[in-house]
Amino acid sequence: MQVPAPFEYARATSVRDVLELLERHGPESHVIAGGHSLLPMMKLRLARPEWLIDINDVVELRHIAEDGDVLRVGALARHADLLASEVVGRLFPLVHDAEKVIADPVVRNRGTIGGSLGQADPAEDLTTVCDVLRAQVVIAGPSGERVVDMADFHRGPYETACEQNELITEVRFPIRARSGSAYEKVERRVGDWAVGAAGAALQMADDGTIADAAIGLTALGLEGLATDAAAVLVGQRPSEGLVAEAGRLAAEASSPVEDQRGPVDYKRHLADELTRRVLRRALDRAGATAVQGG
Repeated sequence: MQVPAPFEYARATSVRDVLELLERHGPESHVIAGGHSLLPMMKLRLARPEWLIDINDVVELRHIAEDGDVLRVGALARHADLLASEVVGRLFPLVHDAEKVIADPVVRNRGTIGGSLGQADPAEDLTTVCDVLRAQVVIAGPSGERVVDMADFHRGPYETACEQNELITEVRFPIRARSGSAYEKVERRVGDWAVGAAGAALQMADDGTIADAAIGLTALGLEGLATDAAAVLVGQRPSEGLVAEAGRLAAEASSPVEDQRGPVDYKRHLADELTRRVLRRALDRAGATAVQGG
């Protein structure tokens, strides 16, 4: 039987309480919310925290609120909360696209957005979602609060800009008029990690051209956004040829590795095809004129 190494346990009731406990117990203390990433690592002894700080009672981190031109999502918002939220689905449909294919109901009922981003797993869906929506992560620490762009938040696999004595408290999504977004994932079986996935967010100009675009890939060896693929769209009118070119450039930007989920050529094909699909759906959701031929 796999069991964790011995540890001490504390239950926090406020952000201030969490920060005080992290400071008191030092580098060997870890925050836990849903626990679906940390607990398996503890059972395998890949993580051996001396203290677990449970933040499930920190109610100030559970909000989902439209605030002017920003959607504010507390770090303790569960996957199920995001999927059930009308405002999230209305403003950012790709969040609902992604949440529908994250693991299973058990995980979605307990896992949190803060935990997902904090884990920084390269195959994690919400990282791509937040990348393409150009979200910002709010981090509280001993010196106060700071805001980090998603482009700077993840520093590599399983590494973030959040220090050991800090806490992710909120994710902020800028709300843009005439925008559309979509996410699509291929998995071997329901609830599995992605073989490959793609997300896209677009904003349309008044003249029917694409004013802004962002494209991201999951589990396909791309760190950050597919900038060249997005750049080819900006200032252009939607067309099938344009979508195909963006898909080709996204596949070119990918760097997948062969594993039990598939060979490199297959994964590059997914990067191309899934990018095309999410772009078509994002254009439709943005109210763009139907994709033209050529």
